[in-house]
Amino acid sequence: MSEEQSKVLPFIEHLVELRRRLIIIVVAVFIGMGISWNLTDEILVYIEKPLTGITYVDAAKLKLYRYIGEKYPALYKRAELDKVVNKPQKKHALNYTKPMEPFFMQCKISAIAGFVLALPVVFYQIWAFVAPGLTRRERKLVIPFMLVGTIAFCVGAFFFVSTVWPFIINFSLSYETEGLRSWLSLSAYVDFCLRLLLLFGLMAEMPVLTLLLSRFGLVTYEFLAPQRKYALLLSSIVAAFHSDLVTMFVIMIPMYMMYEVSVWVALIFGKKKKPQEPLPEPETA
Repeated sequence: MSEEQSKVLPFIEHLVELRRRLIIIVVAVFIGMGISWNLTDEILVYIEKPLTGITYVDAAKLKLYRYIGEKYPALYKRAELDKVVNKPQKKHALNYTKPMEPFFMQCKISAIAGFVLALPVVFYQIWAFVAPGLTRRERKLVIPFMLVGTIAFCVGAFFFVSTVWPFIINFSLSYETEGLRSWLSLSAYVDFCLRLLLLFGLMAEMPVLTLLLSRFGLVTYEFLAPQRKYALLLSSIVAAFHSDLVTMFVIMIPMYMMYEVSVWVALIFGKKKKPQEPLPEPETA
């Protein structure tokens, strides 16, 4: 066997192994999709909460306006805040215009929910793919990697749905007037939510990935710290793909904060460099 063939064979073996791991991930996601299929109505109801009830943003506004009414009645009257406080809560409904649109939305929601359920399998397959190149001590980190990675994604997704999503929808609905009504599309609403949910879940994985790489000595604090300006620029570029300024900021700020957390994770938990021993001084004659 020639030297060139000996280099090609390991590469093909890696591709075969990668394909096998990807097939397992796809099967796990499909199984998770089947489990979550009957839960899509509950998930959609939770996503629709900013449309059908008072969010924490509305509650904070009402509390602030009532406080102004008690302490500064003249300002309260001049700004006509009583119209906002006494305004009846309007419930909004999602609309669809295509015959199969609700079915496809159910497929999308169950696919994302299935992916979340399959996260332990996904992380295990990623670990199993890179494990041959790790030491025996490093391979023991597979369980913590699976648990922390899954929890981090779920925390990022939950933070988005419970905090960021109501803020975005509340800001969007604030433009409604007597002559301007919202007509929210089911596809646009759900697609926008799921896309951002995945983005926030993946952003939460950044410190976990940094922890892993820093423990292996592949990433260091000295490398990450000077790159803050580029991280801010990249966060701005990713956020700029969203149309409105508010959504851009609520994406850019958490994304950069995750990078900042990653920098400190590398500093605290990174592999410490052994101090170099001083070279012996040459003997003088």
